[in-house]
Amino acid sequence: MKQWPLILSIARTHLLTKMKSTITAALGVTFGIGAYITLVSFMTGLNGMLDDLILNQTPHIHLYNEVQPSEVQPINRYALFNSDLLQIRSVKPRKGQLKIHNAPPILKNLKSRKDVVGVTPQVRAQIFYLSGALNLGGVLVGMDILEEERISNLGDYIVQGSAQALANSDNGVILGIGLAEKMSLGMGDRVQVSTPGGAVFPLRIVGIYQSGLADIDNTQSLTTVQNAQRIMGEASNYITDIHIKLADVREAPAMARQLQAQYKVQARDIQDANAQFETGTTIRNLITYAVSITLLIVAGFGIYNILNMLIYEKMNDIAILKATGFSGLDVQNIFMSQALLIGLIGGLSGLLLGFGLSHLIDSLPFETEALPTIDTFPVNHNPMYYLIGITFALLSTFIAGYLPSAKARKIDPVQIIRGN
Repeated sequence: MKQWPLILSIARTHLLTKMKSTITAALGVTFGIGAYITLVSFMTGLNGMLDDLILNQTPHIHLYNEVQPSEVQPINRYALFNSDLLQIRSVKPRKGQLKIHNAPPILKNLKSRKDVVGVTPQVRAQIFYLSGALNLGGVLVGMDILEEERISNLGDYIVQGSAQALANSDNGVILGIGLAEKMSLGMGDRVQVSTPGGAVFPLRIVGIYQSGLADIDNTQSLTTVQNAQRIMGEASNYITDIHIKLADVREAPAMARQLQAQYKVQARDIQDANAQFETGTTIRNLITYAVSITLLIVAGFGIYNILNMLIYEKMNDIAILKATGFSGLDVQNIFMSQALLIGLIGGLSGLLLGFGLSHLIDSLPFETEALPTIDTFPVNHNPMYYLIGITFALLSTFIAGYLPSAKARKIDPVQIIRGN
């Protein structure tokens, strides 16, 4: 006999007559799923914010030139000198230029590639910032500011002024907020920069930016490529770095190796540049999911205990059902239906609870000077978390209901009636 309307009706009656146990089981599912969604949404949102803070300021591929010592010292090239008493070792490399040779053709070639979203040339220069008696060492980065803003989120970190104001200025500079505070400078003020050769150039502050990384904010400033070339006394083809953004960041390692071999320059991909940070991100994600899964498993054990007690309390009802013609499978389906109903009701309530708590956290103000682009706590509202939550609610209640219901299926009604 398998009459689903009757089986569901009996299951509903059992749940309603034991309302306290039903509510307790459903609340166990509700809080388990709600806590899972809230925790995983907040933690992945926080990890995403940290990833963006670092990775969005790192190009997918960074091309640069680097003066390096010879891997094989001159003395080691000739075995004849190995036994000599006096040997010259640690021969330093000769002075060379840090510029990328043939940079204009390289830029043109990269911009023509379909797998490249954007390319920006840069001129990096070691300088000194002069303001009154202050003399601070730092880095001046000349870049195509509008193109950099297009392919990255640089504009989000300019807290005063704009990228367009720098592009329209012949001698403008966007100063890191740490530098501006140290030298007590603001918008419209002038700051002098000195090259290692002693040349001094005045620059007008057209913007202040705050990356959130103290090492950058305290040392770095931005200007145009042409202005940086003028300060360094170099020609218009003088480029020290090239930043590349790809359509698919996963192609960065392979493409970096290709470009390094093709153009005879150093090429660093985003994974190599942020290997330690990505390791930390992986560990944080593992901890997040481990805690989340633990919450769901604990909720599943709670459901199992409640359903197990419910079956023991319903021993007489099981005996009567079997005595009136219900098969063991019918009895098992009754208790399985109860478990799935508890899972469905508790799971849907858990989704609503998690949704509400996540949006509550997302609306709480989170203001810090280190992160100017963040106004509220970061929360990741990924629909996949809700799908996982309701799936686990039904799966855990199914497993928690199956084990005790399998016992109920095997109960001998004669022994129960005799025992009473």
